[in-house]
Amino acid sequence: MHHTPATASGPGRGPLDAEALRRGLLVEGGLWTALEVSASTGSTNADAVAAAVGGAPEGLVVTTDHQVAGRGRLDRRWEAPPRSGLVVSVVLRPDVPVARWTWLPLLAGLAVDLTVRDCGVASGLKWPNDVLVDGRKICGILLERAEGAPRAAAVMGIGLNVSLTADELPVPTATSLLLEGGDPLDRGRVLTLLLGHLERLYRRWSAAQGDPESLRPLYLERCVTLGATVRVDLPDGSVLEGTADDVDAWGRLVVDGRAVAAGDVVHARLA
Repeated sequence: MHHTPATASGPGRGPLDAEALRRGLLVEGGLWTALEVSASTGSTNADAVAAAVGGAPEGLVVTTDHQVAGRGRLDRRWEAPPRSGLVVSVVLRPDVPVARWTWLPLLAGLAVDLTVRDCGVASGLKWPNDVLVDGRKICGILLERAEGAPRAAAVMGIGLNVSLTADELPVPTATSLLLEGGDPLDRGRVLTLLLGHLERLYRRWSAAQGDPESLRPLYLERCVTLGATVRVDLPDGSVLEGTADDVDAWGRLVVDGRAVAAGDVVHARLA
């Protein structure tokens, strides 16, 4: 990796063009119904949850040039220099039994994985939705449920490292489209690609009433965890070690025959 000095006007670091994005995204019959773009906000997920509780329709897209109080899973802090990454949250109101919503986090990961590949970078999915490039993480995904009219909403938040330099990476195990030779690095173009994949996958899953088989074959094809020797740190503090055999109909990882719904997975590296 080569080191380049960080600047807000570095590669691909212009501000998002809200009007151009609206013209391209808010089309009749499309999933996306409204777009909010800010120069800075605390958390796009918090903004989208508040809007959903207030009755915002399905298809609201909330994005920003700089997220200052982002959260990842387990309330981990997540932040990056202004305009160095794509930060977006969308409001979805699936007319699908809530028990099947367990596939939404995996759907989000699939959409990011397909987007990264569209940018010319070879990636894969670590269960449930870490998008990895040569073992390094390029995105963060956070799903939250929001109660609000006309029915409960799923708020899907995605942070994708676009033009982060080696010096700017939050941890050594992260990477970015820039560092992996990706193109485009224009966040507006990357956002358009991402929302296109999200819409296609979400419509497929919704039309199938959340039937896992609408997404599962594609997910299994993209999941690099399958067949790997893994250690899973479970929420209760225990540890499960074994071979990742499958992802079941509920989106759970099956390790040596035992299904895991939540936990931090570590892939054992081959010596």
